Amino acid sequence: MQLRNCCNFHDFRRLARRRLPGPIFDYIDGAAEDEVTHRRNTKSFESCDLVPHVLRGVKNVDLSVTVMGQKLALPVYCSPTALQRLFHHQGERAVAAAAAKYGTMFGVSSLGTVSLEELRKAHDTPQVYQFYFHKDRDLNRAMLQRAKDARVEIMMLTVDSITGGNRERDLRTGFSIPFRLTLAGMLQFAIKPMWGISIGRYFTEMLDQSMNWDDVAEMVRQWNGQFCLKGIMSAADAKRAVEIGCTGIVVSNHGGRQLDGSRSSFDQLAEIVDAVGDRIDVLMDGGVQRGSHVLKALSVGAKAVGVGRYYLWPLAAAGQAGVERALGLMRTEIERDMKLMGCTAISQLSRSNLRFR
Repeated sequence: MQLRNCCNFHDFRRLARRRLPGPIFDYIDGAAEDEVTHRRNTKSFESCDLVPHVLRGVKNVDLSVTVMGQKLALPVYCSPTALQRLFHHQGERAVAAAAAKYGTMFGVSSLGTVSLEELRKAHDTPQVYQFYFHKDRDLNRAMLQRAKDARVEIMMLTVDSITGGNRERDLRTGFSIPFRLTLAGMLQFAIKPMWGISIGRYFTEMLDQSMNWDDVAEMVRQWNGQFCLKGIMSAADAKRAVEIGCTGIVVSNHGGRQLDGSRSSFDQLAEIVDAVGDRIDVLMDGGVQRGSHVLKALSVGAKAVGVGRYYLWPLAAAGQAGVERALGLMRTEIERDMKLMGCTAISQLSRSNLRFR
């Protein structure tokens, strides 16, 4: 299989599997415990059917959306993910360049492998900084100021990772931080010697498990700009985010990598949109593999949809060319599906387009 033969998420995953050492593949592919939530994230879209309209005149389709003050050419953005250069040497550089080509937003993790300043200088498309809250409050303030100085548009605080999920695939291979491989894991790296790397100690035990709403409210005041909470799964928490001044939330269960048994993002989306959708921008990620998945989330009320593994597999398989192909396929799917739905603008999508089984 070659990149040009990849037509969907599953093709990219297969190609990446051929390239990556087993422990790295499992780190991307895996999730917490029995991986029930991970599977449900995608499965949940199958419980929702689209109801198309015809004869609407759909020659020209506008896919643009405005999210937290940022105009995007696509209703899909590249969610921030850690350690991207571990999967391909281009890492965040490839993802940022591909997102810029398609006029959409990309995220940089505070556990990223390319500096946010470099990416900000290279691309003028909207940039998100994913923030992890550390025990060292001075470090938190310094990281916040650094993102401000780099002119990052959106601060995105991850709130569902106060402790690591029980990712048993990583335990079996020995993929951990610090990096300790089992014998089987070491064999995989020996088979693919270009991956002979050393990670070393990596922010272990630095996150502050005492973080609370007062801490976040203080961060919102310090940032004084577009501020988003990633990992909201309850309507009550969504309302609290509005109260402390957040401008966006991401309905997300971290790709099923944290609390197994958590409800899927799509299943929970309507409840949260109904609670706060008229007061704050509601985004969603988790399990998105198709343009039709995006249209279903937008029809429920999400302003935009984030993807993670969807671009990590093509990144691992082929770097920037892979991410560009994946985003191009997604754009084509969304545009085609919009025409088949009888819609010429994202604003025309609504729950009247949907039927739940």
